[in-house]
Amino acid sequence: MLQIGDLIWGLLFIGCAAAIQVQITPTQGEISVGESKFFLCEVLGDVKDIDWYAPSGEKILPNRPDIFVSRGDETMSTLTIYHANVDSAGIYKCVAKNGDKEAQATVQVKIFQKITFESAPTPQEFNEGDDADIVCNVVSSPPPTIIWKHKGSRIQVAKDVRFKIMDNGHLQIRGIKKTDEGMYNCEARVMARGEIDFRMIRVVVNVLPTIRARQSEVNATADIGISALLACDADGFPEPTVTWAHNNIVLETGDKYSLNEDGSELVIKDVKKVDEGDYTCIAKNKAGEKAEEVSLNVFVQPKITYLNNQTASEFDDQVTLTCEASGDPTPTISWSFDNRVLTEGEQSLDRNIVVRSHARVSSLTLKNVLFTYAGQYLCTASNSIGQDDQHMYLEVRYAPKILGRVTVYTWEGNPANISCEVEAHPGASVVWFRDGFQLPSANTTNMKIYNTPTISYLEVTPDSQNDFGSYNCTATNVMGSESKEFLLIQADVPSSPEIKLVEPFSSTAVVKFEEPDSMGGVPIIKYRVEWRLPGQDWIGSEHNAKDDMTTITIVGLKPETTYEVKMSAINGKGEGESSPARTFKTEPVLSSEVPPPIAATSMARREPSAPKLEVKMQDRGNTLKVNWIKQDDGGSPIKHYLVRYKAKHVSDWKPEIRIPHNSEYVTLSGLDWNTEYEVHVVAENQQGKSEPGIISFRTAVDPTTIPDAMDGGSGLGTGAIVGILIVVFFLLLVGVDVTCYFLNKCGLLMCIAVNFCGKAGPGAKSKDIEEGKAAFTKDESKEPIVEVRTEEEHTPNQEGGGPTEPNETTPLTEPDGKTVKDDNTKGETEVKNATAEVKTVPNEAPQTNGNESKA
Repeated sequence: MLQIGDLIWGLLFIGCAAAIQVQITPTQGEISVGESKFFLCEVLGDVKDIDWYAPSGEKILPNRPDIFVSRGDETMSTLTIYHANVDSAGIYKCVAKNGDKEAQATVQVKIFQKITFESAPTPQEFNEGDDADIVCNVVSSPPPTIIWKHKGSRIQVAKDVRFKIMDNGHLQIRGIKKTDEGMYNCEARVMARGEIDFRMIRVVVNVLPTIRARQSEVNATADIGISALLACDADGFPEPTVTWAHNNIVLETGDKYSLNEDGSELVIKDVKKVDEGDYTCIAKNKAGEKAEEVSLNVFVQPKITYLNNQTASEFDDQVTLTCEASGDPTPTISWSFDNRVLTEGEQSLDRNIVVRSHARVSSLTLKNVLFTYAGQYLCTASNSIGQDDQHMYLEVRYAPKILGRVTVYTWEGNPANISCEVEAHPGASVVWFRDGFQLPSANTTNMKIYNTPTISYLEVTPDSQNDFGSYNCTATNVMGSESKEFLLIQADVPSSPEIKLVEPFSSTAVVKFEEPDSMGGVPIIKYRVEWRLPGQDWIGSEHNAKDDMTTITIVGLKPETTYEVKMSAINGKGEGESSPARTFKTEPVLSSEVPPPIAATSMARREPSAPKLEVKMQDRGNTLKVNWIKQDDGGSPIKHYLVRYKAKHVSDWKPEIRIPHNSEYVTLSGLDWNTEYEVHVVAENQQGKSEPGIISFRTAVDPTTIPDAMDGGSGLGTGAIVGILIVVFFLLLVGVDVTCYFLNKCGLLMCIAVNFCGKAGPGAKSKDIEEGKAAFTKDESKEPIVEVRTEEEHTPNQEGGGPTEPNETTPLTEPDGKTVKDDNTKGETEVKNATAEVKTVPNEAPQTNGNESKA
């Protein structure tokens, strides 16, 4: 089918066969800068030449790089404009020629600038507080309209004066903040063409670092191997890097310094005094840098640097001791001697001891030197962080000084030591003389000399009165000599003690006395007490002398009986004279016929004194034996002892135990392990009860206790060990039960067989026997069983009868085997000559008798 164009050209050709016609397609053109476009020139008619002319009128020649002309055939030519620019705009003309015939057509080419972002970098960074200029360079023709958006909304410069769109299209933000950070949209519009384009620009706001030292001052002690930690915390955006500098030198991790990963902590190793000073913490990022100073104060413990021993002679004018010390802060120096502290200034009323200090030096001056100044002196240097102590020795040379007791007592045949104690420096030699002759001499066999570094002993065994008298000790060294006379005196027996008072009881009496006026020169060894019925022989006893001894108790007396008593003292020489005899009468034994109030008033009876107690641990650590010593019975025989005890951490006492009067101890067994107990023992006579004798003790630790798995011990805990023991016990129990079942037809399995299988057990025939067992009964009491046993022991009778009374040194026992009736009893009798032993059995009911005890 023929095209319409071809039909038109055919009609024109027919109508105008001789004319040339030219047409350019497209008839007009718009080209964006940088784009390429071609134009087609078509000629109707025979032509020879088809040429293109530039807007300047110049013929466009072939092979131009920017504009290219090509002829397709005889009726067609193409103009191509490559990479158009604004200079390419204008009217282009196509001319067709054939001889003298010519035809032309023109086309107007318009060049326009498309929206082009010449510069819109991202990201763009600014420092907080700066006036930010966000660059967005856009070109187009006509010039574009620039619109800025942030967070999806158009920036309204009229509402926020900090924002301004510059003439060049840039966005200015005055005093930009961290909150202004984010994505900004730079949008360009050309309204004539409806053209639009945009660029997203990321704005980054860098924040100048802030820095804060954790401690502006750090204190450290030098020379003790410690480290110092300096730290600062920095903030900013981007994250700042932290470095440290000291004396303008940047510090790095090494032998002396170490830094943590972010550099915020600086560790100074093995601090020395030279490390003291200011350290700078520097935080730096894109926004800038900040610095903070941290001061390191290095203190030094005191150290005594100079202290030497000194030597002086007695009676020298003076000697000076010097002590020097270093340290920071400057140490204070003091001196000590013989538990006395010597500080700055004069230290004695006679002004012979003076201490002077200046800076780090202290001097101790001793004037008019005495031998007592010799010894060890302590220099102490101290400051706020420590102290140092060092000793020095002052040696004082002095002549001998003889000490010791001048008089020595002895008797013929008894050796005596005369002691010559010598103090001297250097050491002295000692020589003994008598009557000008050095001892021992050739004709003396009863004298010997023993020497120690400081004492010389002259041992003299007197043979006769001639050996008593004066002896001379002479000590000599390089500084001089000294002599001293010692007297050896014949000792005498002591004078008689003075009896001040005799306090009688029914079977005892307490003799109160004063020691002799004269000891005879040697200590009293014993006292002899003698007593008798008037007109009969004296009976006596000796008692070892003790310090401050003023009373002696005589025992074995008969009630309502008159006695005479006298005393004498005994020393090494012998026994002295007896004191004048003193008469007294013992009190009667209180009987049940006499009413207690009248008896107590008329006969001065009273309660007994509290017994003295002592505890002895038995082989088993939770069993203890409590012994007591009977004291004054108050003039009436002891009926019995009452014992009670309890653990200190509880308030309830165990049941009271009654012990026979002739017992001297009680054994407490079954006590709790590792527990403190308190025991009270009360003696009771006709008049009442004594004050309790009290003693406390702690039982031993349970030897079967399983120690905790601690300190590298067993890895099993207490619960695991207990569990293992329970399993082992259970298995053992089952094994025993099975054995009993098969061998003896008894046990748990036999019980099950009887009750569930109907089999008769062998135990049925012994039911009556089982019912007859009455050794122990079960109840709900949690108190211990108390078992009282007696052990027979016979004591010889003294003077045929009455109860033996106590003295200070002998044990207390009932002297005979007779039964003593208790007026308040109901006919029962006590077991005599027996020692009671009480054993406690936990969780059983107590077993006690109603009167005294059961054997």
